[in-house]
Amino acid sequence: MIIVGVDEAGRGPLAGPVVAAAVAIDRNDVYALKQLGVRDSKALSPRMREKVLEELTSRDIIYKVQAASPNRIDRDNILQATLWAMGKAICGLPVVPDVIIVDGSFAVPGVPYLQRAIPKADKHILVVSAASIIAKVIRDKVMEIYDRLYPGYGFASHKGYPTVEHRRALMAMGPSPIHRKTFRWKEV
Repeated sequence: MIIVGVDEAGRGPLAGPVVAAAVAIDRNDVYALKQLGVRDSKALSPRMREKVLEELTSRDIIYKVQAASPNRIDRDNILQATLWAMGKAICGLPVVPDVIIVDGSFAVPGVPYLQRAIPKADKHILVVSAASIIAKVIRDKVMEIYDRLYPGYGFASHKGYPTVEHRRALMAMGPSPIHRKTFRWKEV
């Protein structure tokens, strides 16, 4: 039985993409994820998340990542862009899932497989935790690249989230091409 876990990173930031990851694993191999250090991505340091991703990759864990751009987010809204990215990640997997577990309250529209949407699944279901880690590591790396392309905003440190530092940079420099135009930010 093939189980797919799906999660995203980057719904709350003011800038950058939202990144979804889908991880496929045989039900009999789920315990192996625990041995690799998989758990809720928020409970791991950035370095530990990178180490777990290296372990997942070295063990040939099947996964697919898809990003939705700030333009798509502005056009469709953050929820629809997230679901679009999740759907693309799921459908890009080279296996047919028996069940998909989605972190959140919504199933992914247009995906022709059995799904269960479970809020906070990333905290309790290892295959979803693995997807969470992958999505977070990839998104963080993208934001570090954007930090070099758009200096002065501090993307490498806050990853686009609405910190005081980020909002001050927005006030001083205006939005960059990767800022989400439909997201509101307050002056500091």
